[in-house]
Formats: sequence, structure tokens, C-alpha cells
Amino acid sequence: MHDKQNSTHNNDEELTLELHKEELEVNKKIIETATVNVYKRTYTVEKQILVPVTYEELIIEKRSPNEEVETKCIPLSEERIEVTKHPIIFEDVEIYKEKIEEHMQINETVKEEKIHIDAVGDISIMGDNQTSTV
Repeated sequence: MHDKQNSTHNNDEELTLELHKEELEVNKKIIETATVNVYKRTYTVEKQILVPVTYEELIIEKRSPNEEVETKCIPLSEERIEVTKHPIIFEDVEIYKEKIEEHMQINETVKEEKIHIDAVGDISIMGDNQTSTV
């Protein structure tokens, strides 16, 4: 920016000021915040199940004249329990990563230089499309 101190100027009276301001530069970096291990574990659990079973018997009763009863039981058939195990899928578990974007507000204070002119006397200063009288 060039300021001229009077309307009839010489190049010897020209002054150049560099005005500075701070600008924000935002960078991002990825950091690992967690490590996850996923695995299956097998547990053993005792199960108790009540299963009704039936059986057949042939019963022979003999009665004597003196009312004595003699009973014979002959087993004919019975249900026997047979246990088999087989795996089933009882649950599907999905494991995946998802990128989620959110916006974070950053508040910082920055510095900016502005020109100020102190003048003594009755002069008119022109600059930045404004005229002011000091």
C-alpha cells in the first residue's frame, strides 16, 4: 500500500508499509485410538431335560382258590433315549467399520495489522475509498 503525504509528491517521500495478518491453517492426522480383537470362545454348559418314556409289560396274574395272587411281569418293549448333538446357527453377528463425519468448530484468535495515521493540523486523509478529516 502506498500512502502519499501531500498531493504534490516526490518519489523520495513515498513510504511503503507491509501489513501482516495471521491466517489459520488446519491440518488433520489419523491416530489409532483402539485395537480390537474379535474371536469366538466355546463354553460348556450342563443341560438337564426331563423326557417322558414309556414301556410295555405283559402281566400275568394267577389266582389260587385261596385268593393268593401270583403276578409275573414280562417286559415287552420300552422307549430308550438316544441323544445326538448337531450344531445350528442361532445368531449372526456382523462386524464392520463405518466412517462417520462430524463437524468440529475450532475457535482461535488471530492477529491482523491495520494502518493508523495520526496527523496534527487540519488535513484531509484519503484511503480505502474513504475520506476523513482529522
